[in-house]
Amino acid sequence: MNPIWILHTGRLVLTPVGGADLPELSQLKSDPLVFAVMLGGVRSPTDIAEELARDAIAWGANGFGIWAVREVAGNRFVGIAGLERRPDGRGVALRFALGQAAQGRGLAREAAAAALRFGHDSAGLKRIVAIARESNVGSRVVLGAIGMTECESFEQNGYAMVMCESVRR
Repeated sequence: MNPIWILHTGRLVLTPVGGADLPELSQLKSDPLVFAVMLGGVRSPTDIAEELARDAIAWGANGFGIWAVREVAGNRFVGIAGLERRPDGRGVALRFALGQAAQGRGLAREAAAAALRFGHDSAGLKRIVAIARESNVGSRVVLGAIGMTECESFEQNGYAMVMCESVRR
């Protein structure tokens, strides 16, 4: 693993997802209170394993991908954050999801900000997007707090969506 891919913040360490993360990813991605609002919704065990394989490959192919997010204190898995190409062609998207126990403590903002900085500064991405349901106030607050601005609205699977972007010249 390329050491540049490991990110450290004040309270978190972000490492590219790998096989050892499967149990925690399974718990996170099968939780309807966390993943129901994510693109594709709650995942089955097969979906989770297939995504993990794609995510691991993406790091080598793109130089960016999805990180497992852990608290420095205790090395406790709290969720994921990362960058991936959207299947709808809207660009490279910032994604983040934290387990229920980690929510409400500013950890999503910390992880998302680290991923966004990496995308611009290390991966050389000029534009990064993020998409949230219009009703997902928590995610929209995080996106605004890390400097992303709303740029588009659209409907997806019957939900009103908001797209934000971060552009570096």
